[in-house]
Amino acid sequence: MTFSLSARRAARWMPAPVCAALLPCAAAAQTLLAQAPSLDTVVITATRVEQTLNEVVSDVSVVERNTIERSGATTVADLLSRTPGVEFSRNGGPAGNTSLFLRGGENRFTAVFIDGVRVDSQATGGANWNALPASQIERIEILRGPAAAIYGSDAISGVVQIFTRKGEGPFTPSIGVGLGSHQTRRADVGFHGTAGRLDYALSVAHETSEGFDARPGVGFPDRDGYRSTSASARLGWALNDAHRLEATALTNDQNSQYDGFASTADDRAQNDVQTLGLTWSARWTDSYRMRLSANRGRDQYETTPSPYFTDTRVQSYLWHHELQLGAHRLTAALERREDRLDNSGPPPIDASRSQNGVALGYHWSDRVHTVQLNVRHDDDSEFGGKTTGGAAYAFAFTPQWRVTASAGTAFRAPTLYQRFSQYGVADLKPESSRSAELGLRYARDDRQFGLVVFRNEVKDLINFGAAGPCASTFGCYENAGEAVFKGVTLSASQSLGAANLWGSVDFQKPTNADTGNLLARRARRHAQFGADATVGDWTVGGHLKLVGERFDNAANTVRLGGYGVVGAHVSRRIGPDWTVLARVDNLGDKDYQVANTYATGGLNAFVGVRWSPR
Repeated sequence: MTFSLSARRAARWMPAPVCAALLPCAAAAQTLLAQAPSLDTVVITATRVEQTLNEVVSDVSVVERNTIERSGATTVADLLSRTPGVEFSRNGGPAGNTSLFLRGGENRFTAVFIDGVRVDSQATGGANWNALPASQIERIEILRGPAAAIYGSDAISGVVQIFTRKGEGPFTPSIGVGLGSHQTRRADVGFHGTAGRLDYALSVAHETSEGFDARPGVGFPDRDGYRSTSASARLGWALNDAHRLEATALTNDQNSQYDGFASTADDRAQNDVQTLGLTWSARWTDSYRMRLSANRGRDQYETTPSPYFTDTRVQSYLWHHELQLGAHRLTAALERREDRLDNSGPPPIDASRSQNGVALGYHWSDRVHTVQLNVRHDDDSEFGGKTTGGAAYAFAFTPQWRVTASAGTAFRAPTLYQRFSQYGVADLKPESSRSAELGLRYARDDRQFGLVVFRNEVKDLINFGAAGPCASTFGCYENAGEAVFKGVTLSASQSLGAANLWGSVDFQKPTNADTGNLLARRARRHAQFGADATVGDWTVGGHLKLVGERFDNAANTVRLGGYGVVGAHVSRRIGPDWTVLARVDNLGDKDYQVANTYATGGLNAFVGVRWSPR
């Protein structure tokens, strides 16, 4: 079987038949290869407080653990790329440098948290997605749209919140092993459970792969493999019915080979990500709750034999309050964030900054009308004050149909590298945005549908420009750009007996407002469709991903062709405690690129077995 789709054919095919296929179906918030979550599913990312999906006005998706296991994905970016509004680019295999584009926004425009701990790089800006291990994840929540009025700096395009496993039920161990293409080997072991008022979870995973040549005919002629060892731990203690302490930790040590722009040797990268969080949650009365947390996230990256080193540490402290008065909910938060960058330069950088924020929120709903208002003021030690706000309204004109409207502002402070490296300019201004969106949603137990129209304008965009006030004669960072991200997202899911169907299509135009060019590596159209069914002990499914043509550079002179890839998975329970899983990606062995001159892995397969007593 060979599956190939040219950029022009993809562009012609998507608008009409795709819409026709989606409109009879339904998903305001969907998962990847499983049924869309129930409207009673609780999420916290939308407003930083627990809400069911039918209370949420924002555009939110949820990815559950069973979906992650079926996908067999190694990285979070692979998982997220199958949700609405998400694209990514990668330099080679799973461990290659990866950028994620949420609603077309830059990688640095998405705020990322692991168990409430912010993860960021003050060198590149944004999370290093290739270093976030899918093996440790229990659940992911994706919020599309600006959320700086809740989270402060970075949340211009949205927020991704990653949760590790929480202990529940009796002591339950789990062991999984698997083999895949490119001599990939994977193993994990863990356990979780409760003991009185104590709940606990621990997981350790190790993965190695020989990989493939990331830049055939261009880079150093070798296979660019990787090895990764990750672990997560979560410990909770209910002091009584009203007070709870929780500690979380995650670490991933990744060593990978890569081909740089002028590779004449076996280049290697060491990437370490660590998070540590401590939270006290208190319910003082039936209507008043409080949460106090202290967190630390770290991202360290080093290359050899070409020497480069960077180490970002983000410490944050949050004091959050929630007051429920009938249909009215009031929230207030004080938050402090401290960033530090240690970078090899040149010149060497050892710099820090802090932000103090105060945020207020209001939520009211009578089941027909819902109002969400947020405002936040951040005081940056380098730039002074920045105020952001958001307003959202939903009207349920039937029990199943709802229209939504929202508007908001957001900002991203320049990284310490953009200010203090040889290319840096100390007086760069924060990037700022204003956005608006309209939505239409239909939801019932077996059918969901979502339509969202959005526009997000970003000013003072930080680009790398010509030589100027910085020390480098090659070029300097500058506030010289404006970008517009606009588009339409259709998403749907349908349950038909034992089968589940889902799909989403994005029509977008992420452009440089000054030149009119498309932003690099982002398509005007991308879509994904899937189906799965469970019959007895068998679960089978498949998915189709379509991406239109893109350009690899800002000038839009280097074209990346559109592509379509098909994948399939099957699992079977072979006893009360054993499950076997098989997965094949890129069934047609399609040759395509997500970054110019960098290869993708072609057809690849994975087979695994898991033991978990029930």
